[in-house]
Amino acid sequence: MALGTTRWGRTVWIAAIAAFVARFPGLLWPLRPDEAGFLLVARSLHPEPDSLYGRYWVDRPPPVIWLVQATDWVGGAYTHRLVGALACALLVLASAAATRETALRAGVVDPVAVRRLAGWVAVGTAALVSNAQIDPVAAKGEVLGIPLVLASCWLSLRAVRRLAAADAFWAGCLAVLAVGFKQSILGGIVFGAVLLLGSAAARHLPGRTAGRFALAAVAGGAVPVAVVVAWTLASGSRLQTLWYTSVSFRSDASRVIASQNSEGAQSRIGVLVVVFVGVGMLLLLVCFLVRVPSLVRHDAVPVVAILAMVTVDLLGVAFSGSFWLPYLFVLVPPLSLALAALVAHDHLGLSRHRVSPAVVAVVATSSVLSLVAWTAAWAVGRVPVEVRTGEAIAAAARPGDRVLVYGGRADIQWASRAESPYPYLWSLPMRTLDPDLEELRRVLTGSNPPTWFVEATHITAWSELGTRPIERSLISKYEFVRTACGRYRIYHLNSVDPIDVDVDCSTPYRTIWGS
Repeated sequence: MALGTTRWGRTVWIAAIAAFVARFPGLLWPLRPDEAGFLLVARSLHPEPDSLYGRYWVDRPPPVIWLVQATDWVGGAYTHRLVGALACALLVLASAAATRETALRAGVVDPVAVRRLAGWVAVGTAALVSNAQIDPVAAKGEVLGIPLVLASCWLSLRAVRRLAAADAFWAGCLAVLAVGFKQSILGGIVFGAVLLLGSAAARHLPGRTAGRFALAAVAGGAVPVAVVVAWTLASGSRLQTLWYTSVSFRSDASRVIASQNSEGAQSRIGVLVVVFVGVGMLLLLVCFLVRVPSLVRHDAVPVVAILAMVTVDLLGVAFSGSFWLPYLFVLVPPLSLALAALVAHDHLGLSRHRVSPAVVAVVATSSVLSLVAWTAAWAVGRVPVEVRTGEAIAAAARPGDRVLVYGGRADIQWASRAESPYPYLWSLPMRTLDPDLEELRRVLTGSNPPTWFVEATHITAWSELGTRPIERSLISKYEFVRTACGRYRIYHLNSVDPIDVDVDCSTPYRTIWGS
């Protein structure tokens, strides 16, 4: 089943290596908020009946926390970024494998031509996943999950061609495992289901064979689910807790997002659209949609599967409510498959105009330029204010001090090297699970309040929350220390001793070693 068993051309391997190397910004920048939060959750992992992870709460399935915990144990806090770079390389190899299946299905029989087409798609996929306009630094659920999605699509295509139930089993397993890294990564499930149903409806597969494949795929998908369920029960947590954390919370959070004003989310919509265009994703999608009628006439089933996949993934981004740029990574697998269909279509001469070389050139050029621009900005000098704020608190703190960061900046919490008495390191869980901030007020006014309070987001940013008692608590129990680099207000418990922090707002960050 290994991707390496197929003899790829040199272009595919170069593209895979390029995708790996293009994650070099991960060596030049500190942990991003989600990464820091996942690491804090992983390091304090202690499941309880009503808390899947213990001290801190995060709305992610266990597999992503397990991976962060394992990489941290093996090589430290940044090792998961090496895994992220490897994931990008594997994504490129999976794109070449899927292209081979697409080309064979389309009727391309010349092995040299198949390798050439796989090379085109590998370059395009590497360019999409390496574009620094999205996020060249952080290795989170999207980057870690999308190779599983595309590998699942490849196996689904191969299962139909080879009539191999084992391929269907592994396709189901990888598709569901991808959801364990980010719940919205549903593309592998959608593609496989539509491909199987379409193949049965078009009589490309006998009904009995299609049923056997469906059972195999379901059995494969049940494996990661069974592992997560077994771990949950063995760890002492409850299945209801697992279900709410991984699934049900999203509906509650969506209602909160819809009901609250968020200028940040609204401003991110425009940025997301601009990047979607600038990366070349819109161009690739439009070219594919223009060709859909001709592609459907040639072989409708995989085209419909790609359409269903890209539709679900686009809707996932559109209805996320948060509109963070890394969500665009989820679109790479369906767009890679769309590019595979285009290059096969062009090779067979089924259209008067060959568009795939131009599309690949555009996305590759955009990727190179974006990496150059990112590197130039880093070379001039960029200061990670969040990390410098946490480091300044760590330097001024005493043993046993605790830090509470309000508003969801886990990177400040991480850099402070102090634990938080408040379970919500992200703002969305806080706004959803502590809507009146009663739990936060109890923490601040209790017998053992945090020593430091950092206002990463202004207290009144979400005016509908119970912020007035929090403001009164700050006034009565805390003294304002300073505003870090004009951004983050730092408070300390009232003390007879003078308290100050020296935040370095001028020294650029250079590498993850010794910065």
